[in-house]
Amino acid sequence: MTFDSAPAIVAVTLVTLATLTIGTWGLRFSRTTSDFYVASRSVRPGLNASAIGGEYLSAASFLGVAGLVFTSGAEMLWYPIGWTAGYLVLLTLVAAPLRRSGAYTLPDFAEERLASRGVRRLCSLLVVTIGWLYLLPQLQGAGLTLELVAGAPRWVGPVLVGTVVLVSVFSGGMRSITFVQAFQYWLKLTALLVPVGVLVAVWGHDGAPRATDLSQTWSLPMGTDGSAGLYATYSLIAATFLGTMGLPHVGVRFYTNPDGRAARRTTLVVLALLGVFYLLPPILGLLGRVYAASPSSADTLVLELPRLMVPGWAGDALTGLVCAGAFAAFLSTSSGLAIAVSGVLSQDVVVPWLRRRGSRFGGVAAFRIASLVAVIVPVTGALLTPSVGVARGVALAFALAAATFCPLLLLGIWWRRLTAYGAATGLVTGLITTGTAVIVTISGWRTDTWADVALTQPALWAVPLSFAVMMAVSLATAAHVPAHTTRLLVRLHTPEPTIEPAVTPALQR
Repeated sequence: MTFDSAPAIVAVTLVTLATLTIGTWGLRFSRTTSDFYVASRSVRPGLNASAIGGEYLSAASFLGVAGLVFTSGAEMLWYPIGWTAGYLVLLTLVAAPLRRSGAYTLPDFAEERLASRGVRRLCSLLVVTIGWLYLLPQLQGAGLTLELVAGAPRWVGPVLVGTVVLVSVFSGGMRSITFVQAFQYWLKLTALLVPVGVLVAVWGHDGAPRATDLSQTWSLPMGTDGSAGLYATYSLIAATFLGTMGLPHVGVRFYTNPDGRAARRTTLVVLALLGVFYLLPPILGLLGRVYAASPSSADTLVLELPRLMVPGWAGDALTGLVCAGAFAAFLSTSSGLAIAVSGVLSQDVVVPWLRRRGSRFGGVAAFRIASLVAVIVPVTGALLTPSVGVARGVALAFALAAATFCPLLLLGIWWRRLTAYGAATGLVTGLITTGTAVIVTISGWRTDTWADVALTQPALWAVPLSFAVMMAVSLATAAHVPAHTTRLLVRLHTPEPTIEPAVTPALQR
């Protein structure tokens, strides 16, 4: 399919310039270490919810959902349902206690709860692993988008996104990225809402035609492939419902609220924002079944559909708007992940490394050094590894988060008998099981057997296994429950704001 690339190039340029302008403008407000890590815990619910929506609605949401509905039918609606409902679990069980912990990162919370440097290091490894795994489909999606709509080589997208994200993160950290991501949520919503309105009107003007022969694959949720399809659906639900709380770029956002009440309000607004957005991609998937018998790939359906349905300059303009939204999706999610990974690398790798060498640099300087590593490594990986599809790639990151941080957070917040030994063993179990699934999926290994299904959708067995191991080992090492556990749990569950330490244990070191 041939595109007039001018609107798409203009759209990408404008989004890039707007992102850089807002990001560098945020530098005026970023002066302290707390500004860079958690925006000095002063972000109000409305702004924070928009920022969370901006970073959470990734390439998988913007491009992948419509493509999956187009290729596999209604059963793929479990992706947006799960991604939204994950915030309901987060709201009821995690958001306010996590904010009251006073931590900067998930490893901070783990060390404070379990008084263990070993568990902290393991959590740091997991944050970096999940963050980079989540970054790969964002960067690969950017390459695919620019190749399709602008004719650019596939490597241009990852490099361009990586560069813009690095400049934004380097300039102002969390304070700066908050404004960028809030802007990008509303841009993404507009970039789908306007084309959906126009395309639905065109469909109605055409006499509301029915889908092509692709409708033969249309099915109700859990309605295909027998027991294997049923297992895969439930496993996807488990990964998306429980994985949200363990995503590093999601967790760090709740540390930026002023208090626990603001964290809960933020989550409520996020649910509304996500609910509105996720009404739109399935409509494009349905329209694709009518007008796009064979797009270049499922992930490009959203980009190709406007030109297929609306010829001429109007179609080009709609394509440019969609391209702007897609590029904003790559930038916003990548920025959030880069912030989360940079914070962990800074505290647990860069600062200790500098201090061992007698350097006086730390804080903001260490964060900026870490941001270079946090961005350059996944950009390199995106250029060297094959793409597994943006939605499916993100689903693997959700499964890994669900099998590791979900048990740690739920048991750490709600079960006083958790020990460092139990937490470490459960985290390793989740990492090994879902990590194997990630490697198998990326390698392209397929056998069309139950083992293949279980590895490509591992959450349904990996999450219960991690919970069981974490609890069993904790009970076996009951003598090692930290002495401060009861006092800390009272603080986590006290509704009123509590006095928090000025810095976390990691920064004190």
